[in-house]
Amino acid sequence: MPNQNDQKPNDNKNGNNNRYNGLLILVGWALVLTVGLNYLSNYVTTAETAKRTIQISYDEMLDLIDENVVTEVAFLNNGQIWLTTQEDFVYVDQDGNSHDKNFTLFTMQIDNTGLTERLDTHNQDIPEEERVTYYRVYEPETPFLMELMMGYVLPMVLMVAVFSLFFRMMAKRGGLGGIGSVGKSNAKVYMEKQTGVTFKDVAGQDEAKESLEEIIDFLHNPAKYTAIGAKLPKGALLVGSPGTGKTLLAKAVAGEAGVPFFSISGSGFVEMFVGVGASRVRDLFQEAAKVAPCIIFIDEIDAIGKTRDSRFGGGNDEREQTLNQLLAEMDGFDPSKGIIVLAATNRPEVLDKALLRPGRFDRRITVDRPNLAGRLATLQVHTRKIHLAEDVDLEKIAQATAGCVGADLANTVNEAALRAVRHGRRAVRQEDLLAAFEVVIAGAEKKGTVITEQEKKIIAYHEVGHALAAAKQKNAQPVTKITIVPHTQGALGYTLHLPEEEKFLMSKEDILTEIRTLVAGRCAEELVFDTQTSGAANDIERATDLARNLVARFGMTEKFGMMALGSIQSQYLDGGYSMNCAQETFAAADQEVIAILQRCHDEARTILEENREKLDEIAQYLFRKETITGQEMMAILEGRDPEKEEYFGTNLQPKGDGTIEPPARSVHMISEPVLPPAPADPPEAGTETETEDKDKMGG
Repeated sequence: MPNQNDQKPNDNKNGNNNRYNGLLILVGWALVLTVGLNYLSNYVTTAETAKRTIQISYDEMLDLIDENVVTEVAFLNNGQIWLTTQEDFVYVDQDGNSHDKNFTLFTMQIDNTGLTERLDTHNQDIPEEERVTYYRVYEPETPFLMELMMGYVLPMVLMVAVFSLFFRMMAKRGGLGGIGSVGKSNAKVYMEKQTGVTFKDVAGQDEAKESLEEIIDFLHNPAKYTAIGAKLPKGALLVGSPGTGKTLLAKAVAGEAGVPFFSISGSGFVEMFVGVGASRVRDLFQEAAKVAPCIIFIDEIDAIGKTRDSRFGGGNDEREQTLNQLLAEMDGFDPSKGIIVLAATNRPEVLDKALLRPGRFDRRITVDRPNLAGRLATLQVHTRKIHLAEDVDLEKIAQATAGCVGADLANTVNEAALRAVRHGRRAVRQEDLLAAFEVVIAGAEKKGTVITEQEKKIIAYHEVGHALAAAKQKNAQPVTKITIVPHTQGALGYTLHLPEEEKFLMSKEDILTEIRTLVAGRCAEELVFDTQTSGAANDIERATDLARNLVARFGMTEKFGMMALGSIQSQYLDGGYSMNCAQETFAAADQEVIAILQRCHDEARTILEENREKLDEIAQYLFRKETITGQEMMAILEGRDPEKEEYFGTNLQPKGDGTIEPPARSVHMISEPVLPPAPADPPEAGTETETEDKDKMGG
């Protein structure tokens, strides 16, 4: 077997020969261009001189001298005699053309003519101001070597330097408009731990890490796997929702593997030229084979790996060529070399089946949303470099952020740190984390929005309707927070529900409970104000989606049974689906959805009617404070003092002045100390003011 080290001197020699050949070609082109430019310059100079000079005969020159038209005679070393005439002289050539300005007459010198003696004789008979001045023009001789250097060598050297710089710049930028290196792969290459990310920086994805750690161990210790007959996996596909950490896992693999890591996006293979993608795939695998063992990571592989049928937008020749080349390369490379292909996508349903089969992508690793323990571990990773106050309880934050992905948690921690700085603190508190979480899911407060008293009451009753309906049902998710403060993501108020435990299945009763909770806001508007507002638009949309899923996907109705009326699409994106049934069945399914929504609406209204007093009491409390917690609401329902409740470890008690500041309302920039307002006694329960407020809100 030949030694790979023996090939290196030959490779270096070939590389040097290629460089020398390129330099010679560059010098040759520079020489050709220099000679051409010199001849072009001489031609242009001669042409310009010919435009302003007129050649005359020798005897004609003598006649002009005798006629006192000539004022100066210049003798040149090349045998030419240049004549300067009077300003008002008009010369008519042999063709009859007149020249009255910007012209010079010249003739060629004839040996032994005695021209200077004739000029002297001519000057003796005329006044001094009309005499002809004659002289020989001095032209310094330039050494041939200097002329060669200035005319050829120096321009050629400058041209070679400029061309070299130009080609280097074009090579770095991918050629002239991408043409110079159009077939070259533009993958980024990371050597060993250049990414700065390892598995210690990834949390909440233990199963995915375990699968990838085995692949890395295979690269490091192939002998213990080959001893039993195992083969190195050719590829692994990372699948998951946006923000779950697929790219971060790939970077961690680069940091842990200790082998070259090629990273490229799926869109990086395709350009405006047909065949570019296939050429770049070939170049990528050729480069990878030179430094094997290595890992190739293709992010968003669905850009080139879409199925070749017409269902998901197939039929693109360029993309099909790129996909076919990728399939051929993954089949062709030797598994013993240690080339592993990692790919990431959030649209696995559109990928070609030939790409997903074993032998190409042997493993499909799902990077899912983290559970409670995963969220806690993720928060611990992202807060390692954050200064935390003593009151921070990450377990409560993990509980409050149910359903969030890793990117959401990272953004929450960063927003909390920014909020702490805005408030002039050097450590992040629990309230900063909770307020930052609300900013992430609902946006920042719209402090400039002015809402009328009547609108504010309607919003308060609407949100309390959601919360009260959830509190009075067994299977509902507990209410965490209620606010009527407008936020930038379009909500005039919102009710936050967070589960007490992780649930991976939803029963029929769970879905119906959720629908009742969603439509309860509209029910509160109808019950108290006898009106309907546009604020329920998002609630109606979500309730309709749940009811349609119940009918078309989950098979939970007696009319259609377990018949699937639709198929899911984009599972890891919007989760939508399309109906696959006859038009009559579709219409019947819509009627069933309407019936479910109407039934849940009637049941939610009944709940609110039976608890009308508590609805008014909680709405009045929310109207006064603008933001309350679920614990405060439950305290009102159970007859306890709501002022003594906590919000995920944050004490929201009055600050001693009788006023209660909602956490989200305290987002502001400070550059100097802000004095607290003057203390005021809180109103006593049962006073006339409280009674009047109840009367105004329909209590």
